[in-house]
Amino acid sequence: MHQYGQPAAPHPGHLAWHETLELHELIAFQSSSLIAFKKNMGEVHDPALRTLYGEAIHGVETNLQELLRFIPAAPAPVQQRNQDMNAFFAGNLLGFAKTSVRNYAIAITETATPQLRDTLQRQLHKAIQLHGKVFHYMYQRSYYPAYNLSELLAGDVKKAQKAIAMK
Repeated sequence: MHQYGQPAAPHPGHLAWHETLELHELIAFQSSSLIAFKKNMGEVHDPALRTLYGEAIHGVETNLQELLRFIPAAPAPVQQRNQDMNAFFAGNLLGFAKTSVRNYAIAITETATPQLRDTLQRQLHKAIQLHGKVFHYMYQRSYYPAYNLSELLAGDVKKAQKAIAMK
């Protein structure tokens, strides 16, 4: 029985494609954030905020270690590949653009003032355009192998391991 009282679903011996892609998104986002947190830690002088940063760093490291355990169950073999810092910078920009699109879409559904709705829709369109440009930049340079799951996951593993190993 599953923890929610439902019978466990049949398991084909690997993760489903949709959950593998969600796993990718979580690992990529948390790895980028962990790298940024660790880089910023030296600039955080307030003791309470420094404690919060330390807690966040420890929590994200733990999250990544737990998530990486699922990579071998992905439906495709994982092969390592190289990335440079431009891939990291572009990935941060892509994450920002993706989050902006989501946040604008949510904000629009909560907007009653027509002028604000028009402004948010215009800004949403610009965020969508930025996302597309950054994605194409990354794809053209093989920083985001969107059509090759093995390479995509291999990049996630390498980035997460690098983020965890950073001091």
